[in-house]
This record gives sequence, C-alpha cells and structure tokens, in this order.
Amino acid sequence: MYKVFIDNLPKKFEFKTEKELLTEFSDHQFIEAAGGIVQRKKSFLFIKRNGLWDIPKGKLEKGESPELGGIREIEEECGVMAPQIIKHLIDTWHTYEYKGKKVLKKTYWYWLSDSGEGKLVPQTEEGITHVEFLEESNFAKVRANTYLSIEEVMDELQKRLAKK
Repeated sequence: MYKVFIDNLPKKFEFKTEKELLTEFSDHQFIEAAGGIVQRKKSFLFIKRNGLWDIPKGKLEKGESPELGGIREIEEECGVMAPQIIKHLIDTWHTYEYKGKKVLKKTYWYWLSDSGEGKLVPQTEEGITHVEFLEESNFAKVRANTYLSIEEVMDELQKRLAKK
C-alpha cells in the first residue's frame, strides 16, 4: 500500500502499486530523498526547519544510494558524524509546490545510531534553526508541530521500539 500526502493536508491517496502512484502523479516532477532518525542512547535527533519540527533529510545526488544519501544529509544538516544505519523504517510520499512547479517526493527513511561524536550544528542555509536529541517521552512536542509524513516515520519508529 502506498500513501501520498497532498501538500501536508490530511487528504491522502492510497495506491496498490508504485507504478499506479507514479502514473497518477505523472504531471509532477519526481524527486527522491533520504534521511533518518538518529538514536543516541535513549534520545532521538530532530531538527526545526522553517519553524516546524522535522527529521534530517535531503535530495539524493545523481547515482547516490538512499543509504549513503541519508547519511550524507544527516551529517550536513546536523553535524552528526558517521551515523550507522540500524534499519530501513519506511518510505513516504508527499506533494508540494516549489517555484510554481508541482513536485512528488519519495523519501527513504532510516533508523540510525550515533556514537556521540561531532557537535550538533544546524545547517542554517537550509532553514534549520535548531538540532536536538529528544527522548521518546517528548515525541508529543514534535507531533504538535510537524508534517504528516514525519508523523508516519515516528509511528514506524515507535512500532519498532515497542518490539525491542
């Protein structure tokens, strides 16, 4: 099942196949991105981007794998050094408008671990003003001011944490 969030509105479309989804949104520019939630001990990394809580992520470079792209984006956006992928969590799809063009973005999300190396530094040129590790008990703070697709990633992480 594939869900697409439309301009961060509760309205969502559901498709049985990725091909069906791509056909429906063929008038959109397609972008692939990757990122993830980094765990340090019992806390998880979140960022504030353009006033909303978010998870570090960014567009994949030509020929770059989602895994390497996700790690690169986390390092660039937050200053976390060499996070290690624990597991793939989920892929999300959402649409938005950028410079008058409709965009469909597929984001590959990972759960990563952190050694504690590197100073947290927000990448301000990307609109990131704050980087913080939060315990799971503080996830409501993030959920109160974030995107629906980010909530999907958090839901998947919490399912996995409950199984541990």
